[in-house]
Amino acid sequence: MEAYPNNLPIVLTSFIGREREMEEIKALLKQGRLVTLTGTGGCGKTRLALEVAMEVMEEFPDGVWLVELAPLKETELVVQTVALALGVKEEAQRPLLETLTDFLKPKKLLLLLDNCEHLVGACAQLMERLLQVCPNLWVLATSREGLRIAGEQIYRVPPLSVPNLTPLPSLGQLMQYESVRLFVDRARLVRPSFSVNDQNASAVAEICHRLDGIPLAIELAAALVRGLTVEQILERLSDRFRLLTAGPRTALPKQQTLRAAIDWSYELLSRAERALFRRLSVFAGGWDLEGAEAVGAGKLPEGGEVRTEEVWELMMRLIDKSLVVVEGEMGRYQMLETLREYGQERLQEAGEAEETRKKHLEFFLGLAERAEGELQGTQQREWLERLEKEQDNFRAALSYGLEREPEKALKLAAALWRFWDIHSNFTEGRSWLERALEKGMSAPAPVRAKALNRAGVMAWRQGDHAAAQALLEESLTLFRELGDQRGIANVLNYSGNIAWAQGDLERAKALHEESLAIRRALGDQGGIASSLGNLGNIAWAQGDYERAKVLYEECLALFRELGNQWGVANVLNNLGVVVRAQGDYGRARVLLEESLMLFRELGSQWGIANALEELAKLAGVKGQRERAVRLLGAAESSREAIGAPMYLPERLDYEQIMTELRSTLGDEAFAVAWEEGRTMTLEQAIAYALEHPDT
Repeated sequence: MEAYPNNLPIVLTSFIGREREMEEIKALLKQGRLVTLTGTGGCGKTRLALEVAMEVMEEFPDGVWLVELAPLKETELVVQTVALALGVKEEAQRPLLETLTDFLKPKKLLLLLDNCEHLVGACAQLMERLLQVCPNLWVLATSREGLRIAGEQIYRVPPLSVPNLTPLPSLGQLMQYESVRLFVDRARLVRPSFSVNDQNASAVAEICHRLDGIPLAIELAAALVRGLTVEQILERLSDRFRLLTAGPRTALPKQQTLRAAIDWSYELLSRAERALFRRLSVFAGGWDLEGAEAVGAGKLPEGGEVRTEEVWELMMRLIDKSLVVVEGEMGRYQMLETLREYGQERLQEAGEAEETRKKHLEFFLGLAERAEGELQGTQQREWLERLEKEQDNFRAALSYGLEREPEKALKLAAALWRFWDIHSNFTEGRSWLERALEKGMSAPAPVRAKALNRAGVMAWRQGDHAAAQALLEESLTLFRELGDQRGIANVLNYSGNIAWAQGDLERAKALHEESLAIRRALGDQGGIASSLGNLGNIAWAQGDYERAKVLYEECLALFRELGNQWGVANVLNNLGVVVRAQGDYGRARVLLEESLMLFRELGSQWGIANALEELAKLAGVKGQRERAVRLLGAAESSREAIGAPMYLPERLDYEQIMTELRSTLGDEAFAVAWEEGRTMTLEQAIAYALEHPDT
């Protein structure tokens, strides 16, 4: 470094990772003469810029010069500070900018302009002027937002790579993550014997994950190893801003604590930007523009307001200032967890927490109620995808609602039942519904009746028939008192399903026929399709395959017409069972494979397990016994994961083929194939099921 003119500081700590970022920034410097590194406070912009500057130094014969702007408060001092870094002295009767420009014109050098964000206007004006008249000047700037001048290339500095927590990587894999390597390196500065081992690996990984891979936060946490175990550090991370305060005494004030780093960014925001930032912190797992407008708009504590039509522009400014990030796909936004916790503290301080969380709950209640009907129609997949992205927000809204708005929480849980059902989240769905029912005892009868019905469905899916029947009977009583025919038909339908699941086929048939009659009278096409399918299940269990086939085909036609892909997938599976029983193995495979692929697209693990079981039985009757056992093992593992046992009619069919396969293969070969199936991932099992070994 001494061979080239420069004023770069000698760095006393090792530089970890960032190989890709270094190459990308160097490539940008070849494409243009102004590159600005942006990113949230503490993400390592300055250190990365210094490392890049040292690597490209030989390309600038007149030097690489660091200009540190963080201590400045007055915009007029920017020109003086740049001149001082370059050794340019003022001349009498001549503006310093002219002297500086003349000095730079013939020289090929790189200016490293550090910490521009609080003087961004002055920096932008100066750099635009210098770059226009100095053809051999390059500028590498760091700022929490871009300079926004012609020719600027913005490079957003990402956090360091962090490990997943489930499953936890091996020790060797863990050390490949930049955040873990940084933590270990800095921990060894204060405790040279520190290492990651089997006992502390989980805690180290979680510290790095919870700190979002932010280098400043990780370095501050690692410094605590001098007196705390990593497990003790992890326990205290719930109050990260109080914990992470021991930065180097010689560092800039904004780099000495995690809170100071974020305070610096927050204080640079306008009142409206601050309000939107703290309000957006109520979102869990991200948000879209519609959600931001619903939650972010409203009056400001100091007077004035954030109007709905302003939200998108304010959010763009927060993106520019590195406080909000755009997720991989456009139209969805995210906030680092560290920033989110800071925002929630500020929300509480501003006295806006209660109102903002209420708006959040109301928005997601409205979304769930819109989705409930859409999940039966042609937009089913699109709505499933949207709800999947909002699962953490739904959980946050439900948690708040149970504490403050129990009736709305009950409505929200009841509206989400179909999403939980399609996605096989029976345990979570039942838990939320039962907790909401307990808290919402005074909710209006229509709300309770619906929620009781939905809780009964979740209990039935789990095989808890006694609880399911009790919930459905309480729901039926309320629906009858209300004269709600659609509700009555719905409860009768699921009561019929419980009777079928217990093997009481006559009672099941009577209940489904009563439900079907009501649904026909109402013109409820989706309900009619469901009832026909359920009557088909009864005919199959009674061995009347031709009758079952007719009912299933009528049901299938209706579901296809309605665009209900989950309904289509379910009845295709059932139709495949019937035609297999009739000996049409070719058509059975076609039907079952289509069912499996639809269930995979919809993310229904329950449906996937059913399809795997039926494809296994088909393999068994075709003499592919080991294949059959593997698929049955995979299906069993899938059922266990979601807590959804088989119903009695299915169990009888299943046990018959299991007995035949064990008898034919022998116990040892059966056990090997069974274990091979159980250890398959869901995707591996699906791929295996779709292979055609007999063709």
